[in-house]
Amino acid sequence: MRSSSPPGFWGYHVDAAQQQPGSEQQLIEELLDKKEKLNQQANRQRDLRDRLNDETRKHAQHRDELNGKVREFIEKANGHRAKRDEQNKKVQEAKKLRDELNKAANEKADAMNALKRTRSRPGDDLNLQRLKQEVRKLEYDQQTKVLTPKKEKELIDRMTDLSKQIRAKEKEFESDVGVRDAYLGMKDAKEKAEASHKAVTELANAAQEQHDTMVKLFEEADAIRKEADGAQEQFVKAKLEADKVHQEYIAMVNSIRDYEKQIIGLRNKMRADRGQAEIPEGKAEAEDIFAKFKKGEKLSTEDLMALQKAGLL
Repeated sequence: MRSSSPPGFWGYHVDAAQQQPGSEQQLIEELLDKKEKLNQQANRQRDLRDRLNDETRKHAQHRDELNGKVREFIEKANGHRAKRDEQNKKVQEAKKLRDELNKAANEKADAMNALKRTRSRPGDDLNLQRLKQEVRKLEYDQQTKVLTPKKEKELIDRMTDLSKQIRAKEKEFESDVGVRDAYLGMKDAKEKAEASHKAVTELANAAQEQHDTMVKLFEEADAIRKEADGAQEQFVKAKLEADKVHQEYIAMVNSIRDYEKQIIGLRNKMRADRGQAEIPEGKAEAEDIFAKFKKGEKLSTEDLMALQKAGLL
């Protein structure tokens, strides 16, 4: 806001019309001194404003760079989200196929077992299952228990004997063409079901990888966004301070101009005062010269110029 005089900075107001002629030059010197000091202060304020503006630009640039990174991370995260959703769709389709293949494999296994029961002696199938269960138990004991060499040899011998019995019974089943065909059909169905389950697992893992990458990118974007918010706060703080300093600088410049106006006014007044004092003295001198001229006395060039200046020639 423009001030009519600099008292806001110096507490000093000058009214040139009220000054005595003898004090005007001293007052001008005081105003010049105050103007110079205020000018130095204004220069410092301008330099501070410029530094704050530079700081503001740096904060704005840093903020914009961070926001650019945020957009980049979000764009990448959304890309992984789309891939994850695509993978999840494939997972659902693969699960549906797997369930159908599992159902078909189970149906074939039930059909094979039913056929085996009709073709074998009562209890053969149950005996085969018990033999396999005993083998699995012995394998577990061998892996988990501390056995003496003798006990371990007995266990291995028993497992060998059981394996022979299992192979013999399975060979009996395989010798039946109908059972063998049912078994091979069941085996093929189970292999397809297992392959489908493996595909489901791979697709689910791929979807999870996309999901994990997406989450990580969003987290990184959030962290950078917080940093960008901090840069924005610094930008606002620096800009407000720069604006405040700029307004103070403008007020000082306006006050300096007020000083200049008052100095010019005082100088004009001094010139006017000097002119009023000189005119009567010059006119009296010219009248004396003109009196000499009327008497016919010889006048010098300077006399003639003085008459001309006074308007008497």
